[in-house]
Amino acid sequence: MSAVEEVPAKKGTMQKVLDGIERAGNKVPHPAIIFLALIFIVIVLSQILAWTGASVTTEVAEPQTVQVMPEYEAGSSVAGSDTPPAPAIPDYELHTEKITAESLLDGDGIRFIFTTAVQNFNDFGVVAVILVAMIGVGVAEEAGLIAALIRKMVKVAPKGAITFIIVLLGGISSVASDAGYLVLVPLGAAAFVSLGRHPLAGIAAAYAGVSAAFFVNILITPADGIITEVTNETVALVAPDVHLNVTQNYFFSIASTIFCAIVMTIITERLIEPRLGRYDASEAPVDAPVDHQPSDDEMALESRGLRWSGYYLLVAVGIVSLLTFLPGAPLRNPDTGEIFGSSPFMSSLLFIISMLFLAAGLGYGRGSKSLTGSTNIINAIVKTFNGLGGLIFLMLLIAQFIAYFNYSNMSTLAATGLADLLERADIGALPLLIGFILLVLVIDLIMPGVIPKWAILAPIFIPLFYRLGIAPQTVIAAYRVGDGPVNVITPLMVYLPFIVLVCQKYRKKAGIGTVVSMMLPYTFIVLVTWTLFYVLWYVLGIPWGPSAPVHLG
Repeated sequence: MSAVEEVPAKKGTMQKVLDGIERAGNKVPHPAIIFLALIFIVIVLSQILAWTGASVTTEVAEPQTVQVMPEYEAGSSVAGSDTPPAPAIPDYELHTEKITAESLLDGDGIRFIFTTAVQNFNDFGVVAVILVAMIGVGVAEEAGLIAALIRKMVKVAPKGAITFIIVLLGGISSVASDAGYLVLVPLGAAAFVSLGRHPLAGIAAAYAGVSAAFFVNILITPADGIITEVTNETVALVAPDVHLNVTQNYFFSIASTIFCAIVMTIITERLIEPRLGRYDASEAPVDAPVDHQPSDDEMALESRGLRWSGYYLLVAVGIVSLLTFLPGAPLRNPDTGEIFGSSPFMSSLLFIISMLFLAAGLGYGRGSKSLTGSTNIINAIVKTFNGLGGLIFLMLLIAQFIAYFNYSNMSTLAATGLADLLERADIGALPLLIGFILLVLVIDLIMPGVIPKWAILAPIFIPLFYRLGIAPQTVIAAYRVGDGPVNVITPLMVYLPFIVLVCQKYRKKAGIGTVVSMMLPYTFIVLVTWTLFYVLWYVLGIPWGPSAPVHLG
């Protein structure tokens, strides 16, 4: 034993805070356990509320009975008139309705639990959305198309725009999140080193691009479809006729992707790089692995794959265009002929995007020889589905949670009670939405997943905000803003250990504290600027997407 023992360095306040967050985060159970606990709580609480006679009185609008007039041969309700009859528009009348808590532990409640378990899952359209969406994205990712596109775009990007390109690619790569984390983050470091810049700044830019604005994209993603289906399940409680599609936030999503990319580029170049200083190669461990450099043959196959991918994609786009834009095309509305409103094209948009990814992936696989033969293609799809097993099990639990929550009327009781309270408070819609953004931000610290958080929040806040006159698409847009910024600093981000490993390749002493301290500016600055962007969008009344106004009509 040496005479002089090394005294551990005294931890600063920030390091102690980060250590505390890490310890707390490590104690948070798996999301499946959380939802099992929530199901148990809902069952017990429903009985307590039923015992106490919890109820609310609300006004419900119902159409009045319309007297049907006979139609005559001339097509009018008046004999001898050639004027076609005007469609009957029913008048609505308000009546008072008392809503009481329903117990899940009495006879009817127990029968509901036992007889509807399969139907609850069957009616939960999210699972079908996931499977359909991931056919195309999964094949493209397994073939290597996503990784090849990222490498190609980084390689051809102008040096002065490399930071913006990496951040923007990170945002786009969220359509297949693994590719963003596993390919773009190491590639960002390598790109910065090759330009004589600090590799950790490249890691920060790529990680921020993938994660800090994860739930916005210039493309429609599988997460859009899932969130939309969950929203439709919950908004039906207060507005059965309201049905959102996957484009309800499309304009805002595109604008946010570009806006956040600009903000994160400025943060990287004005704050992160100056703080890191000039890179010293001696900081890296002596046994650091060397990046794989593709051979000339591999690069040739990759280039050939990208060409074939383009050919296949053009053919697929041409087929969809013929089915959509020609007069009388089957994807137009058969009655009005419109394309971008209520039409089969809009209803099938997620399926179309999945098939375009599938076509591009097949083309790349054939050109690069990464997917040869129908068996390998099927195996790629099966491998993608195998990776969804945990998520599908989580969806099973979420489906039961939402069904029990709705059956007990707890969502209606909570929404109506909170709505009455907030109406009396009269603080306005915008402050409520900003408060909702901050709530999502806090929850995201311990539950980074987009879907589990929304499954908990939607049954409460969608009916609540709807009763206050706030459209569901407006709430979802606020959710997107709150969901992203904390992703890059929460210890519960599943890719955080991988990010640390990539950092250690260039700085042997790097740890979780290194990553979190490096990413904190992104969290705070993106949160503030993006929230202001959301407020400006709301105030100007710009539609969130096609046929998705800011306010309820």
